[in-house]
Amino acid sequence: MPARGTLGAVEQHVELIIFGLLLATAALAVLSRVAGVPYPITLVLGGCVIGFVPGVPHVELDPDLVLLIFLPPLLYGAAFFTSVRDLRAKARPIALLSIGLVFLTMGAVAVVAHELVGLGWPEAFVLGAVVSPTDAVAPAEIMRRLRAPRRILTLIEGENLTNDWTALVLYSFAVGAVVTGTFSLGDAALRFVLNGVGGLAIGLAAGWVIREVRSRIDDPPTEITISLLSGYAAYLPAEELGLSGVIAAVTVGLYMGWHTPQLTTPVMRIQGVSVWEILTFVLNAVLFLLVGLQLPNVMDDISGYSAAELAGWGLLVSAVVIGVRIVWQFTVPYIIRALDRRPSQRERRASARERLIVGWAGMRGSVALAAALAIPLETDAGATFPVRELLIFLAFVVILVTLVGQGLTLGPLINRLGIEDDGREQEEELLARVRIAEAALERLAEIAGDGWAREDTLERVRGMYDYRRQRFAAAADGAGTRFEERTDAYRRLMHELFDAQREQLIALRNQREISDEVRRRVERELDLEEARLQA
Repeated sequence: MPARGTLGAVEQHVELIIFGLLLATAALAVLSRVAGVPYPITLVLGGCVIGFVPGVPHVELDPDLVLLIFLPPLLYGAAFFTSVRDLRAKARPIALLSIGLVFLTMGAVAVVAHELVGLGWPEAFVLGAVVSPTDAVAPAEIMRRLRAPRRILTLIEGENLTNDWTALVLYSFAVGAVVTGTFSLGDAALRFVLNGVGGLAIGLAAGWVIREVRSRIDDPPTEITISLLSGYAAYLPAEELGLSGVIAAVTVGLYMGWHTPQLTTPVMRIQGVSVWEILTFVLNAVLFLLVGLQLPNVMDDISGYSAAELAGWGLLVSAVVIGVRIVWQFTVPYIIRALDRRPSQRERRASARERLIVGWAGMRGSVALAAALAIPLETDAGATFPVRELLIFLAFVVILVTLVGQGLTLGPLINRLGIEDDGREQEEELLARVRIAEAALERLAEIAGDGWAREDTLERVRGMYDYRRQRFAAAADGAGTRFEERTDAYRRLMHELFDAQREQLIALRNQREISDEVRRRVERELDLEEARLQA
């Protein structure tokens, strides 16, 4: 990764240092599993500790590369796995959170930073924009683990996906005001709209091109490579044209997430999901660890302030970020209710407990980190960017307080309030399984009439799909106990058979009767069959 920094006496041991960081990432990930907390929490705490370990280099990344390296794949990946249907259903509350709340948070933080911390207005707005976007990993992971209602999870994921655009566009305006020394409200408002519309157009165009290319390819490594570059394919042209690269990357992610099932093979989908899970984890891990490595330099470069002042300001800004969100959740919904009394809207209203959960889920994470690290080193006049290190420090404190404090308490709060899954997603899954089994049976009837399939084969496959249809239909009616007992016994039997096949496969390899290549190929088929059995 391109980086510049002072490695001092440890330059000759850079390989060991990189190995140590990778080992620390793995160890922190394991720790998060053992402790039962989302991995961003252990990563941010671990990054703090690692940064102050004697001998660890103090690295300073080139700000121009931070957003370019991290944002496109993170945004594309998050958008790709987001439900377009759910986004449409929650469009209004998501828009209020991702636009209205971002503006309010930025303004409130700027006022406090200017009046109480003493920052200039442009620098105060930079800080407000940096800490406005919420994290996309920790709250969703906690809610999935606790099986929170899908309607809450959709709202959180939709907000996290779209508020990056608002926050980063405002961030670019604020940074531009500091770097150039000029700012026009009218020009900024026009650019805000044009950037979004233009980014949307670029994202759709890039998505169409990528879709056409991938429809003509049937090679998982090539397709996965294209998917890894898809975010950049939309982000870079948009940025070069002065449009929103964030919206472009999100748009192409949503577009490809909708069309990919029609373009890819099962093998490609299995491999692709695994690659994206690893990539998302690595990018988040590297971001948090890099902040830890830069934190000592940031602390050393901050002068003229006592430790008590720095800690107090960090906690103050954190309190503003959290408080504004909570106040928003218990004021704006009531205003909307007073203005819109349609029956269809009354059915969608969230309870006070659900609004509290959404309010407490506003953790800051990877996007805020990337924005903080991307603050330029100098202005156009060649002067040092004012209070850059202080801005990074305050942003890091906000991330630390919200990610660790709210992240560790969100689960207990959900349990305390008794927020449970409404079962809607399970009902939809059962419906889907019944309908696809019926579609298979209908197609079998058509094939039987063509005369090219053997009757014993048709009967065997018909029995399998008929059993699936009965099993899932019974589960949907609440009477699936008998089928589940039979299914569990069948799974146990098949697991025993899979284990026996793997043992024989390894024995053949050890006896040099087959090559490792053959062993891997056959083993993959067994793995796919067993994965299907688990589903």
